[in-house]
Amino acid sequence: MSSPDHSRCTVDSRAQSLVKRLHGFGSVAVAFSGGVDSAVVAKAAVIALNEKAVAVTAVSPSLARSELETARREAILIGIRHIELRTEEFSRPEYRRNAGDRCFFCKDTLYELTSVRLPELGVEVIVNGANMDDLSDHRPGMQAAIDHRVRSPLIEEGLNKKHVRELARHWNLSVAEKPASPCLSSRIAYGVEVTEERVFRVERAEAVLKSITGIQELRVRHEAHELARIEVPVEHIVRLLEHDLRTLISREFHAMGFRAVTVDLDGFRSGSLNNALPLVQLQVGGPRS
Repeated sequence: MSSPDHSRCTVDSRAQSLVKRLHGFGSVAVAFSGGVDSAVVAKAAVIALNEKAVAVTAVSPSLARSELETARREAILIGIRHIELRTEEFSRPEYRRNAGDRCFFCKDTLYELTSVRLPELGVEVIVNGANMDDLSDHRPGMQAAIDHRVRSPLIEEGLNKKHVRELARHWNLSVAEKPASPCLSSRIAYGVEVTEERVFRVERAEAVLKSITGIQELRVRHEAHELARIEVPVEHIVRLLEHDLRTLISREFHAMGFRAVTVDLDGFRSGSLNNALPLVQLQVGGPRS
């Protein structure tokens, strides 16, 4: 078993190596969501490059207001220059149709807009917060990164999510323990059109559910026919079925426009909508290559 000193040495060496890699890029624009992955890259970029690093956050209906506030706050704490780009992925039919490759068109839009702004921002390279664990998950946005020559320093350093959180704690980042919070569009079931109304409904539903129950790790999945599927950790499911709470949740969700409300007995699972991907890909003619 590793000693604490050996573990600290390992974290220190990983931090130094990541900073060195960012320094080698000369100047960077960090695709910055405010989550732990992009925050670690942004912190390393500031240490390595100072004013030659800038954080770029995509602002659209798919970004929850709370997540935008987190990104703004974290950029200030990190000390990195921060800009917000209004992206228009909802205007792309390929994005709205919500097939298995939706994420490609989101990232493609962000990287294209950022590429155009690079001279104005005074930087040369776009970097993202993808880590090694993302390589084994469904990540169509990775192809967009390849297309736009976006670098992934965490992957280049061989760092996974565990390593990233260790680095976040090493640098005392406020988001070190922040749970993953994918965009609101990821809550819409594949094959159901992504619209501003639906993502806004999901955002409101999750905020209300957190307020009513106090449960912070949850998802409201927007299925076909305006059905809401609630996912909470298994140990909290029974609470949602208590008469008064169940009645309140049902009333609130119906008022938002959901036609039916269900509780998923399998509990909270990150990325659970990906289970439907084989069927969606079959219907639309296969995955994006």
